Amino acid sequence: MIETVSVTIAVVLRVISNPLANVYQKQLTSKNNHPLIVNFLTYFLLSVFCCTLLFFIDVPFLPKNFWMYSILGGIAGAVGNGFLVKALQMGDLSVLGPINSYKSVVGIIFGIFLLSEIPNIWGILGIILIIYGSYYVLDTTDEKFFWKLFKKPEIQFRVWAMILTAIEAIFVKKIILVSSKTLAFISWCTFGALFSFIVLFFAKIKVGKELKYTLQTGNIFKFLLLIICIGTMQFTTNFVFDHMPVGYALSLFQLSTIVSIIFGYQFFQEKDIRKKVFGSLIMIAGSILIILMKN
Repeated sequence: MIETVSVTIAVVLRVISNPLANVYQKQLTSKNNHPLIVNFLTYFLLSVFCCTLLFFIDVPFLPKNFWMYSILGGIAGAVGNGFLVKALQMGDLSVLGPINSYKSVVGIIFGIFLLSEIPNIWGILGIILIIYGSYYVLDTTDEKFFWKLFKKPEIQFRVWAMILTAIEAIFVKKIILVSSKTLAFISWCTFGALFSFIVLFFAKIKVGKELKYTLQTGNIFKFLLLIICIGTMQFTTNFVFDHMPVGYALSLFQLSTIVSIIFGYQFFQEKDIRKKVFGSLIMIAGSILIILMKN
């Protein structure tokens, strides 16, 4: 009973913190803060917090797999979240949020091969509902639900972000299995900071200039709120991963799609909300079907 309540609270916090973080990311990038700088600063400041956290926990001997999974997860997460922030800069939150529902599908597929987590027939039906519901959300765009929609840069960025962060989730689960959810959180922050910093150089970003601009825009408080949301999102994600298969957890997290649509309307006056809500409810039904019938 206590475990069920704890997991429920973690899911609720995760469902709210993720789209709220997307709001802050979109607001920051809309003021010409570079998406990759926003991504790096988020990881970096979280890693600074983790350095202090290390003084209060006992760190056991960590196997080689821990470091390998941390490196692979760090690369996937840093690049994937960079794509996500770029997509949010260019597109509508109420469209990009629901697209993330496909992440549970990707997570289930990779979970089969990397974690041996096999979905049952209800999981397959849930996947079908998620895909069907996405038709109504994407039908609100000018391109409608069609292949040419995926030629839009913001959709491409969001799809790559979804795939990479779904892969990252698999490695996070593996890190949890060989260590703990707390050490997995510290690993996620520090390796994410390292590789998001490396990405800045591959993207030929003028780091000093961009950081100076970011600090002068007066958005420090908003950055702090973003960091709190991202930290809450990832720690609660780890907690849920520690108690259920990744594919099912990612499905349950798609309850945040309805929150993304509401935030898109509330903060950015995005349109066609009713149709997006209807499609998201179908996608959420698919997610719920997956989690309720997981056994």
